[in-house]
Amino acid sequence: MLDFAAIKKAAQSYEGAMTKFLRDIVRLPGESCGEKETAARIVEEMKKVGFDEAGIDKMGNVIGYMGKGKTLIAFDGHIDTVGIGNRDNWKFDPYKGFETEKEIGGRGTSDQLGGPVAAVYGAKIMKDLGLLNDKYRVMVTGTVQEEDCDGLCWEYIIKEEKIRPEFVVITEPTNGNIYRGHRGRMEIRVEVKGISCHGSAPERGDNAIYKMGEILAEVKALNKKLKKDPFLGKGTLAVSQIYFSSPSRCAVADMCAISIDRRLTWGETYQSALREIAALPTVKKYKAKVSMYKYDRPSYTGVVYPIDCYFPTWVIPEDAKPARAMVKAYEGMFGKPKVDKWTFSTNGVAIMGRNKIPCIGFGPGKEEQAHAPNEKTWKADLVRCAAVYAALPGIYTSGELEEGPGRAPKKGAKTAKAAAKKPAVKKSAAKKTAGKAAKGRRK
Repeated sequence: MLDFAAIKKAAQSYEGAMTKFLRDIVRLPGESCGEKETAARIVEEMKKVGFDEAGIDKMGNVIGYMGKGKTLIAFDGHIDTVGIGNRDNWKFDPYKGFETEKEIGGRGTSDQLGGPVAAVYGAKIMKDLGLLNDKYRVMVTGTVQEEDCDGLCWEYIIKEEKIRPEFVVITEPTNGNIYRGHRGRMEIRVEVKGISCHGSAPERGDNAIYKMGEILAEVKALNKKLKKDPFLGKGTLAVSQIYFSSPSRCAVADMCAISIDRRLTWGETYQSALREIAALPTVKKYKAKVSMYKYDRPSYTGVVYPIDCYFPTWVIPEDAKPARAMVKAYEGMFGKPKVDKWTFSTNGVAIMGRNKIPCIGFGPGKEEQAHAPNEKTWKADLVRCAAVYAALPGIYTSGELEEGPGRAPKKGAKTAKAAAKKPAVKKSAAKKTAGKAAKGRRK
């Protein structure tokens, strides 16, 4: 039996160390493809607290190990952040941050540098208290480029580094709850052509912007008609960017394109989402091209790993073994948790969505702090997460739990609450698209 009181006490004793570690990495601006200094600082901390192995892979992901056991259990946290946006909206320096008795402020504190911090110290607690054994080995990652292209880092880890944990804890912020899935997403481009002419005689041309205006009205209306799932919620779409081509400000536009942020609920796929847009009357009328973006920005180490901008929906059932183990670890120290889902997207889109490795979410901070000015997290969250992380592997491998499949919802199931042996996702075929991947930060 685990000594939950000892684990909780150990986690509390590291509040100061975790606070310092988090503030150190907040001071290192690290947007997607610029995480080099952050990665080096995390490896330094891993070595300091006694990790058996700590290093950086060719893409730039931090990978550390504690223990030598058979079952590999991973804790994932991305180490890139979004930018600060309008500096005038911040009441304090977003990189210098601030600290009070209860809070830590700064860009990335909730989304999601606190996750790797708590995971590093969760592993340290396992070692300090002698919890490590021959049944499990812990892997802690600090992954890159998630804000640009969630899941790309794990697609690389799984396919190129040949690492497949039994399950992965996603340490994104969960508002103190346990999360077992979220909607997927994709990035769509719609492009329509026109014919330019001098702006003094617009009737001589064919204005692509006017065509897009009609298309936009139908796209907006489509959002209200999208599928709804009782657990994950409704599929949504939002026009996020608009582009045009014109010889000058005194000419009719000969091209107009939009980007669509499409959130996919259970039962929706990239194929169905593309078909919905392509079937709009004005899209057909103007022969607009509907395509999916591809991401191919180099990592900070120079690795280019192209992938379609399709991020599959995923869910594990509440009775899956990783979910039950997480609940039991939480209950041992903090009472009964709420089991829910994220609103945004995480690296689980690749880990579970593409590669069928079960994921369970529990992380410090709050979702609503993500990408917002004056971002902050809470010291108590770091302590709570480190304690639960330390207890989780022992519970999972102890034999206390009945074997659960750690499975994904059944292909063809009507809702995300249905579960069976295989996830209902298909890997997107590589497609050439007319547009380059948008560089705006996403989640």
